[in-house]
Amino acid sequence: MKQENIRNFCIIAHIDHGKSTLADRLLEATHTLKDKQMKEQVLDSMDLERERGITIKSHPIQMHYKAKNGEDYLFNLIDTPGHVDFNYEVSRSLAACEGALLLVDAAQGVEAQTVSNTMLAIESDLEVIPVINKVDLQAANIPSVIAQIGDLMGANDDEILRTSARTGFGIEETLEAIVARVPQPKIINDKPLRALIFDSAYDVFRGAVAYIRIIEGEIKTGDAIKFMRTGSNHEAQEVGHFLLGRIKDKSLHSGDVGYLIAGIKDIAEVKVGDTVTLAKHGATEALDGFREVKPMVYSGVYPIISEDYENLRYALEKLTLNDSSLKWEPESSAALGFGFRVGYLGLLHMEIVQERLEREFNVDLITTQPNVEIQVHTRNHEVKIVDRPSELPPTGEIDYLEEPYVDAEIITPVEYIGGLMKLIMDKRGTYKNTHYMDETRVQIHFEIPLSEIIFDFYDILKSISRGYASFDYEQTSFKRGKLVKLDILISSERVDALSQIMHEDKVYEHARKLCEKLKELIPRQQFDVAIQGTIGHKIIARETVKALRKNVTAKCYGGDISRKRKLLEKQKAGKKRMKQVGRVEVPQEAFLAVLKLNE
Repeated sequence: MKQENIRNFCIIAHIDHGKSTLADRLLEATHTLKDKQMKEQVLDSMDLERERGITIKSHPIQMHYKAKNGEDYLFNLIDTPGHVDFNYEVSRSLAACEGALLLVDAAQGVEAQTVSNTMLAIESDLEVIPVINKVDLQAANIPSVIAQIGDLMGANDDEILRTSARTGFGIEETLEAIVARVPQPKIINDKPLRALIFDSAYDVFRGAVAYIRIIEGEIKTGDAIKFMRTGSNHEAQEVGHFLLGRIKDKSLHSGDVGYLIAGIKDIAEVKVGDTVTLAKHGATEALDGFREVKPMVYSGVYPIISEDYENLRYALEKLTLNDSSLKWEPESSAALGFGFRVGYLGLLHMEIVQERLEREFNVDLITTQPNVEIQVHTRNHEVKIVDRPSELPPTGEIDYLEEPYVDAEIITPVEYIGGLMKLIMDKRGTYKNTHYMDETRVQIHFEIPLSEIIFDFYDILKSISRGYASFDYEQTSFKRGKLVKLDILISSERVDALSQIMHEDKVYEHARKLCEKLKELIPRQQFDVAIQGTIGHKIIARETVKALRKNVTAKCYGGDISRKRKLLEKQKAGKKRMKQVGRVEVPQEAFLAVLKLNE
């Protein structure tokens, strides 16, 4: 295969605009897989991806195509996720490509992640080919979508392809456009090896598998290699390219996309975004693009059975290799025992990670309520960043607190503007501007605290807009806020796993709701159990779980009242003593109550 006939491209789009279906049609049209290998969403290998109908991981695959000009071409396709929480996956995939198919639903038009991913592709200097998908739908409004794409990236009508991935219409034209419009990779064989790790996975028998794009030079089986960021040296035991699985090859050259196995058991040595070079006479400068991912949302993850702690650690180590944006560290809680503090890119990411841990590694979990990072400015003029309420210094030491804000955008039909503007204001958002994309759709820009969108913002947004609005955000800065720490005391004991940092205006109602919910969940004891919500030493909400009462006077049939009174006084003294030494076990459901308060 001529190296100038290689085309590396990815598919970017909003959720549910047909990325995986288009990938299926491209694989069929190039006869990459046999008929018995084909199925819907063939590149979505996880059950979770199929059930939810979303792509969570990027998937590379190689295709051979004979173009109308008679030349044979080699396509390296990298299917990418669409949700904002997997934005890092998309950015790494873009770094391994020269072109991108921008897929837009003919009925739904340009949406929030369409805009975000397009800007990401343009910033990465990729050739973007706009494709309108689902043109066979009755609800398709092609002229409107063409106008929206033109407004987004300045594309002319004749540059925009029309396809239906479901029926196969326009697939041949799409393949020819990839040949004609996606640039060939720069072939640099006369320089030392430099390869970008854009993804990784774990093989139980072979260790870490690095997914690489060769930028310069070549790599052969048996080469001594070096990871430039970590400084570790290994031997390339196997290299190759991707079909539905891994296909072994002798070498990979400049412009190729493939995999590298080097028998790496310590997964910390393989970092997505790192540069692979030769151990001897290798490159001196790493490729651009490596950055440590900064989580936006944090939560505690604890095994329900304490003996599963080591299994959970093992599961997180393996999952981190497959999901480089996941960050975690050990922590302990007085209420929940030993567990881990895990950082995510968003709430969907948190949900997916929890499900993958439970399904793929069979670990039953309790996940505490999510938190965001808070900047603490102390009276000693020090600045400290905390991601859990238990780390917050005493109130007397705090000068003020700052919380993270995000720049956000909503794309919605115009009839829902009123309801969505009210939602933005209720969630402490600050309106910036409005851009009318056409007569029916509008783009609303605003700034909002991150803590306000990690709970129920997206659900309310979809409810108000009847599912038509789309949402995207990007973290920008920290701003001063009226934040307080809410503690929950059960029988005068602070339950650290239920503590939260909240805005002062909302803490009173939240504390009342939480205490009422806990009253329903905590079982009755032989003594009264007080549930209190406090800010510092000030109690702002209280509920009491009444004691179970044994009828100790049941055996008294008549006689003097002093007999009954003596028995009741004895019972009262016993309850008082029990209250002093008794301990209340908080059930697992109580730790999930915070997430379900608004249901």
